[in-house]
Amino acid sequence: MLAFNLSDIITVPFGYLMSWLYDLTSNYGVALILFAVIVKLVLFPISAKSKKSTMKMSRLTPRVQELQAKYANDPQKQNEAIQALYKEENASMAGGCLWSLIPLLILLPLYAVIRQPITYMLHASADVTNQIMDTMKTAAPELFTGNSYYHQIIAAQHIPEYAQALRDAIPGISESILAGINFNFLGIDLGTIPQFNIFGWGVYDWAHIGLFLCPLLSAGSQVLSMVIMTKMNNSVVTDKDGLQDEETAKNSQMNQTNKTMMIVGPLMSLWIGFTIPAGLSIYWFVQGLVSIVQDVYLTNRYRKIYDAEDAVRLQKKLEREKEEAEKERQRAERRAANPDGITENTSKKKLAQKQQKEADAAKAAAAKEYAAKKGLPTEPEAEEKLPLSGVKDRPNCKGRAYKPDRYRNTEE
Repeated sequence: MLAFNLSDIITVPFGYLMSWLYDLTSNYGVALILFAVIVKLVLFPISAKSKKSTMKMSRLTPRVQELQAKYANDPQKQNEAIQALYKEENASMAGGCLWSLIPLLILLPLYAVIRQPITYMLHASADVTNQIMDTMKTAAPELFTGNSYYHQIIAAQHIPEYAQALRDAIPGISESILAGINFNFLGIDLGTIPQFNIFGWGVYDWAHIGLFLCPLLSAGSQVLSMVIMTKMNNSVVTDKDGLQDEETAKNSQMNQTNKTMMIVGPLMSLWIGFTIPAGLSIYWFVQGLVSIVQDVYLTNRYRKIYDAEDAVRLQKKLEREKEEAEKERQRAERRAANPDGITENTSKKKLAQKQQKEADAAKAAAAKEYAAKKGLPTEPEAEEKLPLSGVKDRPNCKGRAYKPDRYRNTEE
């Protein structure tokens, strides 16, 4: 009972929306098409989040592969580096997948609405629905020889033929229920399950051929949607410098996964299309077409944002290259000025002392020149002080027993 009540949260509103669209258009196929478009519009924010996350993951592919190569021998460090990259770029590997699952979850309630039109579109209670089914199976048992899972669809389209019998069996039954549902769309009965074995039909008219094409169109729209989505995602793959990297995009794990899904997804859609009423295939077909338009729009929208980010990365790359070129130019000039590579082995302290002496000498020369111009007396030049060793070039040659008068002739 809990599961049933939870499912009603989605199926009941879907049923009212489908019945309103059917009353508005008087055509079950058109109602399904409008329903598919409305659902895509309602889920547009979710689809936008999924697309944004998928595109961001695609863009990071070259940088992720660099980290995988760098830490190939350290899986733990590799995983930490990749997670740090995702955190820095505000990306999530599960983001795109989780958001993309929501549209698939809507498919199950919609399937219930299509499978049980008397309950959800005609809004008959459980007791009234059971009485309708019992009355019609008694009146026309030949109609219900197929899969009992879809007996409500059969009953819904034949209710007007047995309206009087239903009035007699169910007093107070509403006229809206007795109007039933017409599943005809462009000459195709969307309440019928398509048959895959075309050679076993016996009759080859548009009703059968159109029914057979419904699952094919559904699968085809899925293939086209996947191809365009993959191409759009690959177009935004850039390296750390903001340059497009088509080769990495083609060989990425995500691209390989998309190629697999491009085969598995449509095959599943094709198989499901030949096991359920054709109405769901029409819904799936329209969903695929709307997804293509939506994907192109969202890609162009987010590409502008990511292109701006790539432009900043490219500008930084050019600035780094310019700085490196300037450093190389300076190194080349130094090599040209000193081809032998001889450099003075001078400490910073001695270099500072040398610069200080040069500055003092320049200052003294300037003062002497100024005094000469003004006719002022100049200070006598200080006598050069010799070191205690008496040897100018060897100031530290004295030892502990050093005596400056050791070799001086004292008799003179």
